[in-house]
Amino acid sequence: MIWDEEIECMSKEDMEELQLKRLQEVVTTAYNKVPYYHKRYSEEEVYPEDIETLEDIEKLPFTTKTDLRASYPFGLFAVPQKDIVEIHTSSGTTGKPTVSGYTRADLDIWSEVMARGLTMMGITDEDIIQNTHGYGLFTGGFGVHYGGQKIGATVIPISTGQTLRQIELMRDFQTTMIIFTPSYGLHIAEELEEMNIKPSDLNLKVIGFGSESWTDEMRKQIEDKFQTPAYNIYGLTEVMGPGVAMECSEQDGLHLYEDHFYPEIIDPNTMKQVPEGQEGELVLTTLTRVGMPLIRFRTRDITTLQHGKCGCGRTLAKISKIKGRTDDMLKIKGVSVFPSQIEKSLLSIEGVEPHYQIILTRPDVLDQIEVKVEASPEIFFDNVKELVGIKDKLAEAIHDEIGLRVNVTLVEPKTIDRVDSGKAKRVIDKRNE
Repeated sequence: MIWDEEIECMSKEDMEELQLKRLQEVVTTAYNKVPYYHKRYSEEEVYPEDIETLEDIEKLPFTTKTDLRASYPFGLFAVPQKDIVEIHTSSGTTGKPTVSGYTRADLDIWSEVMARGLTMMGITDEDIIQNTHGYGLFTGGFGVHYGGQKIGATVIPISTGQTLRQIELMRDFQTTMIIFTPSYGLHIAEELEEMNIKPSDLNLKVIGFGSESWTDEMRKQIEDKFQTPAYNIYGLTEVMGPGVAMECSEQDGLHLYEDHFYPEIIDPNTMKQVPEGQEGELVLTTLTRVGMPLIRFRTRDITTLQHGKCGCGRTLAKISKIKGRTDDMLKIKGVSVFPSQIEKSLLSIEGVEPHYQIILTRPDVLDQIEVKVEASPEIFFDNVKELVGIKDKLAEAIHDEIGLRVNVTLVEPKTIDRVDSGKAKRVIDKRNE
């Protein structure tokens, strides 16, 4: 089933015509109504009338999180504050938070794109969606909430935490879809096993997940534990929230709603666009956002972009699963390492649980990497000899993946902190302590 067949199955030529029209409009609006863009474009000597083709977007400078923080709190709004009906922010853990303001029209767009994605996953007005994403200033909870209501589904806004209550509601309310971060989903699965509740005791038919990095191996574990397909949801607070791109039944990349968010992939070193299918940093321009248009926003997310008709029938461009972030990339002994590479290695070996931490230290002049990972209960308590073999296999698998030697520590099950509300802290960097 397709929510908006006209847009989601539109030809590339028609989509590009629509994108150009909307790009010209948003650049004009930003130049005329947002002091930041007026000043920046004037300094760069680039003006709205210079955008004659989609390729002309490269004439425009990028927008970064630093620019958003410098404009804190409302410096990037394109409308009077009275027209802003909702505000969200990032966590602000690395300084001032980035602020995202929405008009009523913006909330309608957010609802629309999420409705498309939930429909891709098979959700209808007959479904019950249990939303464990946080509400409040975090956008995660609200995007799913608005999209679910747009479809006509029943939404349970339970938010984060309260794991035993989550399980109780899943059973009592006969939840058909649950939304969670991958790490929290695995925590729920762990509690279900403790309570001897089988997947067949639940009414789940769909899982939606996002808000943190994951690997194919982690997705497989989630699907195996819940006996339910799990679909990826992508978004970011600055651009809209969840619903920028979502996975269809093919589970082969995420359809990006390019009629609302114009995508580019750039080389983060040269800052130039790369050929289609080549890996690089995703840059997004909001084409329809009213309250706070963003033009050429550097997401820092590493992915690829591909056009063509999908097996689901849609023609919307697809991005691949986010490999990592340019600002999350770890530089270790001169080697660029993404945490997802280590996770992929860990989850390829049997006998360990999907709970781990990467600890970086510098005891002298050289970086040291310790990877703590929980052994499965039957291995840890019953077979010491096998523990040694698993530890060696893990170290070798990680070395093959990243080219660096690491110290692997197998620890007792349930000794690595669980996250009962939000994203897992996978990396602990002590090198500058």
